[in-house]
Amino acid sequence: MRKFINKPDAVARETLDGFLAVHGRDFEAVPGALAIRRRSRTGKVAIVSGGGSGHEPVWLEYLGPGFADAVCQGDVFAAPDPHSIVTTAKSVDSGHGVLFLYGNYSGDRLNFDLAADLLREDGHQVETVRIADDVAAAGPDRMADRRGIAGGFFAAKIAGAAAEAGLPLESVRALTQQAADCTRSIGVASGAGIVPGTGQPTFELPDGKMEIGMGMHGEVGVRRADLMTADDTVDAMLDLVLADRPVPAGDPVCLLVNGLGATTRAELFIAARRAVENLTERGVAIHDTQVGEFATSQEMHGFSLSVFAMPPELRPHYDAPARTSFFHGVNGS
Repeated sequence: MRKFINKPDAVARETLDGFLAVHGRDFEAVPGALAIRRRSRTGKVAIVSGGGSGHEPVWLEYLGPGFADAVCQGDVFAAPDPHSIVTTAKSVDSGHGVLFLYGNYSGDRLNFDLAADLLREDGHQVETVRIADDVAAAGPDRMADRRGIAGGFFAAKIAGAAAEAGLPLESVRALTQQAADCTRSIGVASGAGIVPGTGQPTFELPDGKMEIGMGMHGEVGVRRADLMTADDTVDAMLDLVLADRPVPAGDPVCLLVNGLGATTRAELFIAARRAVENLTERGVAIHDTQVGEFATSQEMHGFSLSVFAMPPELRPHYDAPARTSFFHGVNGS
């Protein structure tokens, strides 16, 4: 598949440069790192996110008032290096501490943890929350082994709001971890993405087949099947999500329908239609529904569903004003 790029090894840098070309009034590059930060920051806990590029808008665009203060990227599908993470965190730490927020992948864990150790040695306060929302990655008895996918949006929203409210670092960490713990997600794919420069798909899937639980890098899912209708696919996905973390009737949830890169808006709205119907039939109260691209995988064809079983104490933070390049508030706000 052809891509409109220049050099494959320049994709991550030129993506960041392109973002700044459009949004440079509000954001700036962090010298010495593949990273950007908010130009305007107040004295508060700094939220620093990051991970491999190629999944836009996560993490590059999870940036702005009510979200992160800085984002440190790696190459496509590769973790940022510890030195860059340290440089990025120092550039936004106002003395109130730093919260690292990133997906639960081995390279990210290794490099962010090393960066946190180096920062602490230099006198900085650092806490960490890892996104691990994918129910297909491991069973309930191995939550720490689950990978992070689009459900990280909810933790990012809570983290940003809690920090903007002026809460101390430990409180911001606790609320963000609570949001992460209350989120479950699962994806489905019927076509692979291609890493720039390789020309090779991230996985092989015969025509007419789909894989429920497929990871964003082509990690194996829980079941391969003939391509089903949108309604049947959504029902199967929600069965897995709600079996992992049941939601009592009447409890409020937030729903995220995320496109993986090549899925049309029409398909996403068709999936959202059934997801809302399914949850309503179960007696679940839907507080907010977000539809769009929140965590992609190049041109992978598929989508993911995330359910955030929102505790009452997190609702004010979720509803708080926030603005990024792709998100402008909860529905109806």
